[in-house]
Amino acid sequence: MPFVFLKYLQPTHYFRLKNLKGDTVFPKVEALPESVLEKLEQDSNYQSSHAKDYDVSWQAIQLGYIGDAETYQSFNKVPVYDNYRFIRKHFHKAWVLYVLLLRVLSLHNPIKEIVAFVKTRHISRKLATLQPIPYEDYTSFESNLLASKPLVSVVIPTLNRYAYLKNVLKDLEQQTYTNFEVIIVDQSEPFNPDFYKAFKLDIKYINQKEKALWLARNTAIKHANGKLIALSEDDVRIKPDWIEAHIRCLDFFQVQVSAGVFYPEGQNIPNDRAFFSVASQFATGNAMLYKKVFNIVGLFDRQFEKQRMGDGEFGIRLFLKGIQSVSNPDASCVDVKAGVGGLREMGSWDAFRPSTFLAPRPIPSVIYFFRRYFGKKATRRALWRTVPMSVFPYQFKKNKAMLILAGVLSLVIAPVICFQVYRSWKLASIKLKQGPIIEKLSENH
Repeated sequence: MPFVFLKYLQPTHYFRLKNLKGDTVFPKVEALPESVLEKLEQDSNYQSSHAKDYDVSWQAIQLGYIGDAETYQSFNKVPVYDNYRFIRKHFHKAWVLYVLLLRVLSLHNPIKEIVAFVKTRHISRKLATLQPIPYEDYTSFESNLLASKPLVSVVIPTLNRYAYLKNVLKDLEQQTYTNFEVIIVDQSEPFNPDFYKAFKLDIKYINQKEKALWLARNTAIKHANGKLIALSEDDVRIKPDWIEAHIRCLDFFQVQVSAGVFYPEGQNIPNDRAFFSVASQFATGNAMLYKKVFNIVGLFDRQFEKQRMGDGEFGIRLFLKGIQSVSNPDASCVDVKAGVGGLREMGSWDAFRPSTFLAPRPIPSVIYFFRRYFGKKATRRALWRTVPMSVFPYQFKKNKAMLILAGVLSLVIAPVICFQVYRSWKLASIKLKQGPIIEKLSENH
C-alpha cells in the first residue's frame, strides 16, 4: 500500500498485495492519461513529493481508473505527517484517532505522533466530494462478444429455499440475453425435482446429498458447457439485462472477470460501488468470468465448507495471478437475505458473529484466509479492527452510536472475546497445517 498507516485500516485488503509479477494495483502518476489526472486532486500540502503522487494514485483507483498504466512495484517511506494527512482525507475521523492510539500503544514516538495528529486536525474528508472517472463510450459500445452470443452457464447452489429460488428463476426467464443454461446443485431436503418443470429455461439440476456450498459450486462448474460462467445465488433478484450487462463489461474493459454489485432489498447501490472500478472484492453471488479462468487458478477452496470467505479467497487467487476483475454496477442484484436455508442451516452465516456465546470468533476460516495470505501480524491488526465491532448484530454495523457502545461492551466482556478468538486461531492453525483443498479444473471440463 502507498501509505504505511493503511496497514492499520486495511490490513487484509487485496490491494495490499503484489501480484506474482511484483506489480501493485496502483498506477504511477506520470503514466496516467491527462484525461484521468484532471479528474483527481493534486495536493501540494504534503511534505513529500512521493506522498503527493501516492495520494493521486490512490484516488485514481478509488474513483474508478481501469487501464494499463504502469503500476508501482514499491513505495518510498513518507513522513508521519503525510500519513496522518492522507488518512484524514480518506477515512472517518474516528479511524484517525484509532490509528493514533495504536501507534502510541505500539511504542512509536508519542510526541511525534500527537504533533502530526494535531497539525492535521483541520483536514476534512475529500474523496467523497470528487466525481468518479467516467467511461463515456460505454453506453454506445458495440460489443462483439455480445454479438457472437457465447453460451453462458448460470450456476446456482440451493438449500431449502424453493420459495426464493422460484423468484430468481422467474428473473432468468425475463433475460434479454437468451443463450444460456442454468445449472442448479440442489441440496434440499426433501428434494423436489418437479419444482423445475414450471420454468421455461434450459435447466440442469443435480441432487447433491452432502450439504456443502463450495462442493456444489465446483460441481456445477465442472458440468457447465458455457464459455462464460455466471455465478448467482438462490436468494437474489436480478434485472432483465443482468447477463447482457456482465458480457458487455467483460468486452468493453477486455478483462476476465465482471464482478457485479449487491445491495440490500429496499435500498440502492452504495455510492462507492455505483461506478466501474477495479474490483476490490469477489462475490460468488453475482459475477461472470471465463470458464478458462478456473483452469488457471483452480476451483473453490473446500477449507471454507460451512464457513465464510471462500469467495474472498478465490478473489485473492485471481488478483495474484494478475487476472483483472472489474466492479460492474450495471450488473447489480438485490440481496434478499433469506432468513431460512443456505448457510444459515449448514454452518456459519455471519463471519464475525458466532452462533453461540462461546463459539469461535471470528469463524475459523476467516483467520485461515487472513493468515495464509497476509501473515500473523496483519491478521492480528484485522482482528483488532473488526472483532470489537462484531459484538452487536449485523444490522447495526452502520449505526455509529451502537458501534461506540460495542467498543465499550467489548472491554467489559474482553475475557470471553479473547477466549473466542483463541479458539478460532487454534482451529485456523489446523486448517493451515492441512493446507488448501483446491481442485484444478481439467482441460476436459
